[in-house]
Amino acid sequence: MRIGINGSSLLARPDVGTITTDIVTAEAEGFTSYWLAQTGMADALGVLSAAGPATNVIELGTAVVPTWLQHPMALAASALTTQANTHGRLVLGIGLSHQPAVEHRWHMTWEKPIRHMLDYLEVLVPALHGETVQHHGEVWSLTADAPMPRPTEQPPKVMLAALGDQMLRIAGARTDGTILWCVGPRTVETHIAPRINEAAADADRPTPSIVCSIPCWVTDDPDSARAFIGKVLAAYAELPSYRAMLDIEGIHGLEDLSFVGSEQQVRDGIARVAEAGATDFTAVVMGANPDETAATRAVLAAAAAAG
Repeated sequence: MRIGINGSSLLARPDVGTITTDIVTAEAEGFTSYWLAQTGMADALGVLSAAGPATNVIELGTAVVPTWLQHPMALAASALTTQANTHGRLVLGIGLSHQPAVEHRWHMTWEKPIRHMLDYLEVLVPALHGETVQHHGEVWSLTADAPMPRPTEQPPKVMLAALGDQMLRIAGARTDGTILWCVGPRTVETHIAPRINEAAADADRPTPSIVCSIPCWVTDDPDSARAFIGKVLAAYAELPSYRAMLDIEGIHGLEDLSFVGSEQQVRDGIARVAEAGATDFTAVVMGANPDETAATRAVLAAAAAAG
């Protein structure tokens, strides 16, 4: 299993230079990938594009870009530009977001989300591949009678934030895999991996990537650490799609899902994710002080080196 870093916590104070430095450091430490969410007013693709010239081999991914906010042709253009600036190392992770955000923050209509994603991929994927597009969908459409000029001929990988049965089937049949949040090893083994792998096999596609992201925290005070995680990440446990995954795992919230405690306890948690069938683990590094953060990062780097 490949080990990467989910640096989305840095977006709380989104300084492009700071994030770029962290990506450069992650590459030097031997991590295989670095992921950023699309949150706030920092553009994840823009930040990864800025980091491209400063790095050489680390895979750079979005986890994830909400599809409701922009036409798939516009996202394809941004993604291809980032792909060019990263010399072919981009993974474009996309997702539906959640009904409360769509309706109450963006004041849009949450309607036919599965049809929305199917239409989105019908435009996005051929646009990324430089193909003509003739799709007239219920939600998204595009007429492009000839291939459009592109900054690179190498399309990025595309993955979905897929949790439910229908989205997992779409991810397996039409994309390169899924990017997970609020999903533990039991859920990967019993729910995620069987469904997405079956869908890929039925569609005669390669085995998809399963990218599992979980907070990690090496500490001598696990009770305080879990209480902090439970407080700052409480909202996730209330969203229906995440609530369903946590219920499968048999836990209440992120404080129970996170790998918190000794170095061995964190290593054991990562091992459980690998055994469950994930292809990638991307850690959200946490710590109450620089020593804890450094210890957590060191455990993860050792896991990355061990493969």
